[in-house]
Amino acid sequence: MAGQTSRRIARYAGYGLLVLVVLLAGAITFTIGWRPIIGPKTRSVDKNKKFEVTQARLERGNYLANSIGNCVICHSPLQLKGKDEAEYSGAKFSGNTELFKMGDEFFVPTKNISSDPETGIGAWTDDEVARAIREGVSRDGHTLFPIMPYKNFSTMSDEDVASIVVYLRSLPPVKNAIPARKIPFMLERLINGAPQPVTSAVAEPNRADKASYGKYLATSVGDCDGCHTPTDEKGIPRPGLNFGGGNIFAESGRPVASMNLTPDPTGISYYDEAQFLETIRTGSVKGRKLNVMMPWWNYRQMTDDDLKSIFAFLRTLPPAKHRIDNTEPPTKCPLDGNEHGLGNKN
Repeated sequence: MAGQTSRRIARYAGYGLLVLVVLLAGAITFTIGWRPIIGPKTRSVDKNKKFEVTQARLERGNYLANSIGNCVICHSPLQLKGKDEAEYSGAKFSGNTELFKMGDEFFVPTKNISSDPETGIGAWTDDEVARAIREGVSRDGHTLFPIMPYKNFSTMSDEDVASIVVYLRSLPPVKNAIPARKIPFMLERLINGAPQPVTSAVAEPNRADKASYGKYLATSVGDCDGCHTPTDEKGIPRPGLNFGGGNIFAESGRPVASMNLTPDPTGISYYDEAQFLETIRTGSVKGRKLNVMMPWWNYRQMTDDDLKSIFAFLRTLPPAKHRIDNTEPPTKCPLDGNEHGLGNKN
């Protein structure tokens, strides 16, 4: 009798465990999904793929990586605090260990992307580099932190990706070992859902359509929306505030909010094309200096035609009524959830 009772208890326990596993599997499937557990969605790389090196690609890659693409900013040691414009304190493209460091629990260094085979990307294949840029998956298959705007880069044309890879290959090797990142365990798991494989060809943008090409530069090669569109605590863009400003940046010292770039009176409706170009070229608006966190000092290397295209795109944005003034004391803003000048006036 005792043996039958024990077997019955064991059987019920087994049923209970099975039900628990099924419920847990269902909860995972319909909430966070399985990516945090099994790793990022990825594709196999073509190890034999090699982008042809041409002068046109070298020049285009140089232009994009050192201007609107911002590769040089994120992947180089910078001095920002107390500066009117950034100063490089070490070899460009050798990585940065300070830009995304917030206390002991959050440390996301950027990789050395010089051609050094040991500490850089010299041993990577061309397709591995391209996959990292557009899909957010490193050579060893781990997820790159989404501070790297690979969601934007996923819509970068195949030719521009090839040009950037060819240019990076031309960089001299810099031996600079970058330590591993440190982020909370759950965040480390959750970011595995970010990468999405790019399996279809991405055509060249239509440069004849200025506004369309400006959108491509600002949101596929650049990450203007990443800085100028406020998000909630889950990283979801705030409704009605596309390019409306309000994200807070503190790396340069005093916290500063990104500005409203929409054609609303609270944005840049008073700009014309000439004013926009002058602002990017000089880093000032009618004598008022832009904060160093706005990388005008990098964008000023862009051609007039490209800057005019970006301005044409900004003019097509829906106006967002969102007051921001970094010269005023910060107050809580009900629209973006942050604290910035004139926040309580929204």
